[in-house]
Amino acid sequence: MNSKILKSINFFVFLALGILLLYFAFREIDFNHLLEGLKNANYFWVFLSLIFAVISYISRAIRWKLLIEPLNYTPKVRNVFYALMFGYFANFAFPRIGEITRCGSLAKSDKIPMDSLIGTVIIERAIDLIVLLTLLFVVFVAKIEVFGNFIKETVFIPLYQKIISVIDFSPFYWILIVALFVGLIGSLYFFRKKFKRVKLVLKFRRILRGVSSGIKTVTRMKSRSAFLFHTLVIWVCYFLMTYIVVFAIPATSNLSPIDGLFLLVIGGLGMTAPVQGGIGAFHWIVSSALSLYEISKLEGLTFATIQHESQALLVILLGTFSVLMLFINSRRRRKNNI
Repeated sequence: MNSKILKSINFFVFLALGILLLYFAFREIDFNHLLEGLKNANYFWVFLSLIFAVISYISRAIRWKLLIEPLNYTPKVRNVFYALMFGYFANFAFPRIGEITRCGSLAKSDKIPMDSLIGTVIIERAIDLIVLLTLLFVVFVAKIEVFGNFIKETVFIPLYQKIISVIDFSPFYWILIVALFVGLIGSLYFFRKKFKRVKLVLKFRRILRGVSSGIKTVTRMKSRSAFLFHTLVIWVCYFLMTYIVVFAIPATSNLSPIDGLFLLVIGGLGMTAPVQGGIGAFHWIVSSALSLYEISKLEGLTFATIQHESQALLVILLGTFSVLMLFINSRRRRKNNI
């Protein structure tokens, strides 16, 4: 199938999923009341949250640069920032494609091997996942009587059911899977010399070497304290840009910092959904979380909409600016080469 057609199909499938989630989130909602709530919100707090968002993006760009330096490349922070925001911007087209996009952009602008950059991004994401899971544990312990049931009902039980649905096959299917696996391993062993000469295998091994090189950068990093500092800055800013927005509307203004931490974790889980920019998934899970505080669905969706759309608008603006700067810098390099 033509790659352009396949990309178009993927785009519309993910978009349809996002629209479906939006429908489930906003059904039975009076949009006049929603618009009234959005109009009466105090946007000073929203603007302040966007300042912390910008700081987090800058700090994330610096942290990524620290991971790249052990590869013996020293890209400018602004180039790393442009690539990063281009990646976030690309996520509005295809979920999770932003990681590849930002690596490709920086590889082109600073002549850094793409495979090694992917390795650094894997390290980045692994560390952020550890932080998110740690915060999830803290929230779970801090108010287990409130948050425990919500996380269990909306995260762990659906995940458990998906795992059970996958492994709950009849013995015949398990025997077939094991036989196919053994056959595959046997074929790879007996024909290993031929496989090593296949172009696709050679390319895959080259990618693995590059990724491995990128992952090893964390062991060769000289500025580990700076890396940890910027990781702390990123997550403190994430917390502030989430918690500050609660003061934008009266219904959420009484929430405590630990409640803001809960919203950060839940919103982070919503943003991992395979839809463009977390659209729909974020609105649904955050409004559901706020229902634990006896906040109505309308008010919960007002908060979720303010938070998500303000951040999305910021990413679109910074992403558009970054794409423009990448284009200008590319033209300058071509002129200089000529």
